[in-house]
Amino acid sequence: MLSLVIIVIILALSFDFINGFHDTANSIATSVSTRVLSPRVAILMAAVLNIVGALMSHKVAATISNGIINEKYIPDKQGVLFVVIATLIAAITWNLITWYFGIPSSSSHALFGGLIGSSVAYVGSTIVLKWYEAPEPGKMFFQAKGILMKVVIPLFTSPLIGFILGFLVMKFLYFVLQSFSQNTVNKWFSKLQIVSAGIMAFAHGGNDAQKSMGIITIALMAADMNNGQKEPIFPVILACAIAMGIGTSVGGWKIIKTMGVNMIRLQPINGFAAETGAAAVIETMTRLGAPVSTTHIISTSIMGVGASKRVSAVRWALAKSIVWAWVLTIPITAIIGAIIALLLKLFI
Repeated sequence: MLSLVIIVIILALSFDFINGFHDTANSIATSVSTRVLSPRVAILMAAVLNIVGALMSHKVAATISNGIINEKYIPDKQGVLFVVIATLIAAITWNLITWYFGIPSSSSHALFGGLIGSSVAYVGSTIVLKWYEAPEPGKMFFQAKGILMKVVIPLFTSPLIGFILGFLVMKFLYFVLQSFSQNTVNKWFSKLQIVSAGIMAFAHGGNDAQKSMGIITIALMAADMNNGQKEPIFPVILACAIAMGIGTSVGGWKIIKTMGVNMIRLQPINGFAAETGAAAVIETMTRLGAPVSTTHIISTSIMGVGASKRVSAVRWALAKSIVWAWVLTIPITAIIGAIIALLLKLFI
């Protein structure tokens, strides 16, 4: 059991590191493309604020560790660890593939796909999945738990909300600033975009790093090594935060180019609008304990900003290929996770 837990921790921190450089573009792509920040400064800022954000909350981690699978339906504790190992290998594999091709796919979708596929394959039934848990008496409907309320609905609605907010924020700024010259607008928003990029980096760390915290917590609970807690212990929180920060410091240049340059032509005011809209959505979801795709949200927010000027401002052919990657992530990682889980079950 100890050996398997160590493998889980190594894989989880590796996933966090890869998530960091894979998703660096989420925080800084617009700032780098508008030349508000140099790449080196932008990455350093994102790395530090990713760590700070990751230390601020653990609601998303609790959703991962308690709200997706029923460990009691997995025959043995070793099986829980096999499921977690298969999940992480599937997610890491997909992240590396999409990074290689410069596609801003979702690390969250990859993780959930792998977890769902590996757990169902290992048990041989969907009974292992927590689809829906009604809210406690006196609680609002959105405080219900389970995959439907905490994963599926947030993952698919948050990109749409990101698009709408990016569109509305940009429209509002156009209306308020229409009497100002372009030079004046660029001067002010060159400074304001640094603030919005920082907030976006903080929000990214607060949501994404917690997913690995939750995964490690599942393994520690299965091995009775979590001090009886169902939430991540501080050493796990700190290790995941640092791993993501180091990964972010490496920088994923291919994806930065895709999001910050190839999708639409950005000015500082556009980057500010996109980052502000995306960060608002991500922070709200984090407070609700919903693990969302920061990649999807910032991508659709950038699309919304471009569409607010004119529909043709967005390179929709590129957007289409990105959306296809989103659609394929969960089924592909579910298949990879299922295959690995079955191999572990049969041969180890």
